[in-house]
Amino acid sequence: MSNNAEFPVDFEIVLRGKYPAKAHAEKVAAYIKSRQPDAHGVLYLEGQKTRMIEDNDEPQPFRQRRPFYYLSGCALPDCHLTYDLQSRTLTLFIPPLNPAEVMWTGLPLTPNEALELYDVDAVRPTTDLPAALPTPLYAIETQHPPSLTPTDQTLLRAATEASRITKSPYEVALIAHANAVSAHAHTAVMQAVRTAASEQALEALFVQQCMARGCRAQAYHPIVAAGRNAATLHYQRNDAPLAGARNLLLDAGGEYKCYAADITRTMPVGGKFDALSRGVYEVVLAMQEECIKLLRPGVRWEDVHVHAHRVAIRGLLGLGILRGDAEEIFSARTSVAFFPHGLGHHLGLDVHDVGGNPDYEDKDSMFRYLRVRGTLPEGAVVTVEPGIYFCHFIIKPYLEDAKHAKFIDADELDKYWDVGGVRIEDNVLIDKNGYRNLTSVPKQVAELEKLMGVS
Repeated sequence: MSNNAEFPVDFEIVLRGKYPAKAHAEKVAAYIKSRQPDAHGVLYLEGQKTRMIEDNDEPQPFRQRRPFYYLSGCALPDCHLTYDLQSRTLTLFIPPLNPAEVMWTGLPLTPNEALELYDVDAVRPTTDLPAALPTPLYAIETQHPPSLTPTDQTLLRAATEASRITKSPYEVALIAHANAVSAHAHTAVMQAVRTAASEQALEALFVQQCMARGCRAQAYHPIVAAGRNAATLHYQRNDAPLAGARNLLLDAGGEYKCYAADITRTMPVGGKFDALSRGVYEVVLAMQEECIKLLRPGVRWEDVHVHAHRVAIRGLLGLGILRGDAEEIFSARTSVAFFPHGLGHHLGLDVHDVGGNPDYEDKDSMFRYLRVRGTLPEGAVVTVEPGIYFCHFIIKPYLEDAKHAKFIDADELDKYWDVGGVRIEDNVLIDKNGYRNLTSVPKQVAELEKLMGVS
């Protein structure tokens, strides 16, 4: 179990090779054959098309379809991919040379160059893609040309999503690299927040730091939330001034070769936590540290989430915000007022990666927004992101319900609205020894305040 301060050397070595597209294709094929032992025919995946901005001659920002990338490692637009289940042949189809476009966009990748770059068996121009592929034909619903009539439009998606839960060493290295770049960006924001004027200025700094180090895209829209804005979980405006705010919550991560980092830190705007903020921060830090120590292959995610709530209850009782018996508070689910979301989610090609099997209809409020259900396998990468929030809209109904109000000291709570929200989030690999924390951004109070220039 370790927490790597810089990009680990072993991950750097892994990334010298090719993205393991063929291994992923074989993993997907094995899943299909486990459901259909006599499966044969062709898997077909369509890459994302070039789409133009409405009333404009510029293309929209491009984002490759994740199932296609998982089996190809190719981030080019307008491509196709086939995998023959019998011959185990992976073929990539790329756009051919269009002489009229060269003066505008330059020469495209040639088939020979693509064969050197990608882990596939053959590369052909898209003009060679047959109008009708052999059957049985497995494809993903709505992600194939109208000319194709797939035999099955559900199993391929299920196979790719199940396969993506456990990461190959190469995928872990990509996530680690995105984390290393994002750590630099988070640190830069910490060092700048005392003199910054607005959330927007800090968002710009974070993005600039990521781009300068090779993460041109963000894994998701950065959340840069000052003061009470941090009580909104996915705050998006990022345009408020920092003047008068106690704390800043930064939830942001770069994307490296389609793989995401997802990191959150909460920091004092003035460089040093006030007593109320520090009290809440230390509760959240305890929630995270204790939960990370529970991680190992086979651990039930619901149990880790429950532990986070128990630590939250213990901490909020210590602060005087909650009162009464801890077990009664837990049974009443009163802690959900302050920690309303799930503990974390899978991470990979998507920031909220596939395979978590959430149940958003769960009648138990403690588990309704839990994005991962069941046990964690070795090779999974998850976020661990507990938080405590003071959102009036969410907490008010609890104050008006006698079942919960008896456990909340409203007068003490009134002191905390300006704390806003505190969340701390790391990205963690489940490995054979338990876990490996891929996130190196400082989070202990002393090191945070030292980094921000306050001794």
